[in-house]
Amino acid sequence: MVELLFFVLAFIAEIIGTTAGFGSSTIFLPLALFFVNFKTALILVAFFHISGNIGRITFFRHGFNKRLIFIFGVPSVILTVFGALLVNHTPQDILKLILGIFLLIFSIASIVKPDFKFKSSDKNAVIGGGLSGFLAGLIGTGGALRGAFLTAFNLKKEVYIATAAFIALAVDITRIPIYFGSGFLESQFYFYLPLLFVIAIAGSFTGKKIVDRIPQSSFRKFVLYIIAIISLKFIYDGILFLI
Repeated sequence: MVELLFFVLAFIAEIIGTTAGFGSSTIFLPLALFFVNFKTALILVAFFHISGNIGRITFFRHGFNKRLIFIFGVPSVILTVFGALLVNHTPQDILKLILGIFLLIFSIASIVKPDFKFKSSDKNAVIGGGLSGFLAGLIGTGGALRGAFLTAFNLKKEVYIATAAFIALAVDITRIPIYFGSGFLESQFYFYLPLLFVIAIAGSFTGKKIVDRIPQSSFRKFVLYIIAIISLKFIYDGILFLI
């Protein structure tokens, strides 16, 4: 029953991530932590995320911004390596605290200033790529920050989704081998991987079907409130560890 709930939440997270525009890992990682430890959640969500991004690239394949993929994606991949290597040297409760603070800041900032954008410049693309890649490697989710920088370039919805998915795919391909090499995935979770692959593709397909049928601003705000509430739990756990 617990495993079934885990997979149902994964499917919902992929639909939400596709339609809300800031990635399934931002939704699914906090939820996964209610079922497994941080390192296991990192690799399961990373694999799930890579599967979902393959789906998004397939379903939105007619819109890529190749220049952004290069200037944003290269620093993102490089800094992902550093973030992923730091996981083994940082207590899990500290990582939860970092994740909680990041999600809380992101959700509040997005609610208060939903139209906030960084300046669309090559410099910001490099900075945004590097920071989002580092966070993706360290705490498993950099999509929110990646989205904040990419929206500055006023891409069409389809181009934004495809470009962000391609960059995220490159990040996932980089960090997953590091997680595997560090022994994050125990053998009892191996059978989760093919199921998560199917669920991610199905969730991406479902998200594509409804992305233009819902009021984007209202839906996104609702999701942000949920993320803020969940983030408080991880901040609380991290503070208890420090005390």
